[in-house]
Amino acid sequence: MSRIGRMPIAVPAGVTVEIAENNVVTVKGPKGTLTRTLAPEMDIKLEGAEVVVTRPNDLKRMKSLHGLTRTLINNMVVGVTNGYEKKLEVNGVGYRVAKSGKKLTLNLGYSHPVEMLDPEGIESVVEGQNIIIVKGIDKEKVGQYAAEIRDKRRPEPYKGKGIKYSDEVIRRKVGKTGKK
Repeated sequence: MSRIGRMPIAVPAGVTVEIAENNVVTVKGPKGTLTRTLAPEMDIKLEGAEVVVTRPNDLKRMKSLHGLTRTLINNMVVGVTNGYEKKLEVNGVGYRVAKSGKKLTLNLGYSHPVEMLDPEGIESVVEGQNIIIVKGIDKEKVGQYAAEIRDKRRPEPYKGKGIKYSDEVIRRKVGKTGKK
């Protein structure tokens, strides 16, 4: 059995989980509502204050879907209770970030400022001139938007300039050495 798939998902107080036909799971909580259609082969049951996911047989596809389905539901429950956030750092001389309304303006050494609009349900907060915090209830959307911001100027290995995650470690390279 899948170790992750077997674990029941505890539903905290103030959160409601509804399982409709074709495994359409809706999770409502203090921070908002998330809906997702999951694999129809999986058997999702609400037992008291826990959600239990079981699989019909031991085929490779079912084993793969078992843990995935449980994790996706758990991420929805955590999202509507605590939410998710990713922290990005902008490093480089003259690189800075500004926020006005829903528009994020990045000055990253290009001839023009890069402007990005926050997607629906995602909020970006700027701290100082070089820290961006992306917040939201959907883990997938938060990670995707953070990755899109990072893609505007990825960190380079020589000076470490660019946009990196706060917990990311950049492997540094030694630059050129002169001839003797």
